[in-house]
Amino acid sequence: MELKLKLEQLHQRVNGLKEQIQTEEATKNAFVMPFIQILGYDIFNPTEVIPEHICDIGTKKGEKVDYVIRKNDEPILIFECKHWKENADAHNSQLHRYYHVSKARFGVLTNGRVYNFYADLEKPNIMDEKPFLTIDIEDLKDSSIKILESFTKNGYNLETILDSAEALKYIKAIRKEFEKEIENPSDELVKLLVNRFFDKPLTANRMLAFKEYAKKALSISINESISDRLKSALNINETIKKQEDNRIDVSDDSTDVSKIVTTEEELEAFQIVKAILREKISATRIAPRDTQSYFGVLLDDNNRKPICRFHFNTTNKYLETFHNGKDAGEKTLLNNLDDIYGLRNQLHQTLDQY
Repeated sequence: MELKLKLEQLHQRVNGLKEQIQTEEATKNAFVMPFIQILGYDIFNPTEVIPEHICDIGTKKGEKVDYVIRKNDEPILIFECKHWKENADAHNSQLHRYYHVSKARFGVLTNGRVYNFYADLEKPNIMDEKPFLTIDIEDLKDSSIKILESFTKNGYNLETILDSAEALKYIKAIRKEFEKEIENPSDELVKLLVNRFFDKPLTANRMLAFKEYAKKALSISINESISDRLKSALNINETIKKQEDNRIDVSDDSTDVSKIVTTEEELEAFQIVKAILREKISATRIAPRDTQSYFGVLLDDNNRKPICRFHFNTTNKYLETFHNGKDAGEKTLLNNLDDIYGLRNQLHQTLDQY
C-alpha cells in the first residue's frame, strides 16, 4: 500500500526531527505540509493549497485558518495546526468557528503526529464535537488508511467519505461502550449472559460475584483471541518445509515452538524494522522468526539471510545487526524502541550483502 508506506516514512521523519522543532510554524512546515503532499495535493500551488487563508468570523475580521485545500475550485478540507507537543484536541480551538463559515465539509485538527478529521454528521454546517477519523502516524491502522485514501486528490469522493464517516462514528461509539463493559461489566450485560445458563435468582451478592466472573471471562476470551492471531501470523503453529539451504540449524532453539512467547514489544520492534526495510525492498520479503532466545528478522524467510535479531529477554534490550556479515553480528543497546531508527544504515547495509 503506497499511501501507508509514505506515512511510515513520514513517521520516521517526525521521530527524527521533532526534538528540533520548537514552534508551531516549524511543525507545519516539517510535518503537516509533507502530510498534505502525501495526499497528492500540490503544496506549491497557492490555488490548491492555500496557507493562512482569511476566514472572517462575524465581526472578527482577518481571522486566518492554517490551510485550505481546494479541488475543482471548491474548498474540501480546512486544516488547523498545533505544535507537535500539544494535543490534537478540538476543544478551545478555532476550528469549530472556521468550519461554520467555510464551505468545506471536512475539518482537520493536527499536531503533525495525530490528524483528527471532523464532519457535520449531527447538524448541518456545525462541526461535530468528536472526530470520525483519527490518523496517528505513530500507530497506523489499515482500516483508517483505507478511509484516508478517499481524501487523496485522485481518490476524493464526498459521498464515500460521508458514508464511511457515519459508519465510523457509530462503530467508534459501540466500541467505546464495549470497552466500558470489559473494564466494568454492567448489570444489564451480566443479566443477559448469566440468565442463559443460571436459573436461580440473581441476588445482590451473586450479582457482584458474576460481575467479577464476567470481567475475567471477557478478558480471557479477548487475550486468547489475540494470542491465536499472533501465532497464526507468525506461523508458530505450522511447520514449514524448507529447501536444504534454508533449513534451521539443529542448535537453533526455534524448533521448540511450545516454549516460544512472542511479546507485544517484539512485534512493535518488528514493525519498526519492517518500515525501515521497506524503503529498499518489498514487505513480502521481510519475515519474522521467533525463537526462545531471540526474535529474528529474515530476508525471504531464509535462515541463512538474517537481517537482525531482537534480544529482549533480559533486563537490557539489544538489537543485533549483521552489516559486517551474517557470522559477525553486532549488538547495540536500546534505551527505547525509537533507538532502532538510528540503526537504519546498518539494516540497509545488511540487505546490500544479500
